[in-house]
Amino acid sequence: MSQVKKVDGRTEKSRITRAKVLDAAAELFVRDGYGATALQDIAQAAGVAVQTIYYGFGNKQTVLKQVVDRSIAGDDEPVATMDRPWFREAQASTTADQHLRAHVVGTTEVLSRVAPIMKMLEAAAASDAAVADLWPNADPRLIVQNETARSLLTKPGAQKSVTTGHAADILYAVLSTELYLLLVTTRGWTSEQFADWAYDVLRPQLCT
Repeated sequence: MSQVKKVDGRTEKSRITRAKVLDAAAELFVRDGYGATALQDIAQAAGVAVQTIYYGFGNKQTVLKQVVDRSIAGDDEPVATMDRPWFREAQASTTADQHLRAHVVGTTEVLSRVAPIMKMLEAAAASDAAVADLWPNADPRLIVQNETARSLLTKPGAQKSVTTGHAADILYAVLSTELYLLLVTTRGWTSEQFADWAYDVLRPQLCT
């Protein structure tokens, strides 16, 4: 029993240390830029030894990827967006209108976490080729919107004349970090106002 407690204690300590490193890295990457932030800076801000970061993450690119992944997920659990409760609950909606509303609300919550780091991420990818290689597959946002469109268009109240690809493009465009930043960060909207506006724009396009 004591051995189990000891292992659990180490696991919890490791989780806390990891969270401190990612919190510090996210703040420094956004404030100072990815290129200007060294692992030593992150270690100092997190209150850990730089060797701890090397042991836990390996390099700065991995730290960045986990900062982004955690921002998208909202927690440290290794669960893909399409396996998240909010996404699965939206998929389970009985009508197209209900599905759209739930999807817009859930996606807006993700945007509120991700949008602040997007400019930093774009600059990092432009200056470091290894950063662009961190996400080698198709744009994960488009994959999510394609699955949403495919499910939504099969439900009562969906526009029958819209193809899955066109619906996915519309969702991808309206529920984008670029529009979120423009309206919320630049123009001062709240996240709730953005969600209401996005729903109002998307509903006549996707629902009867």
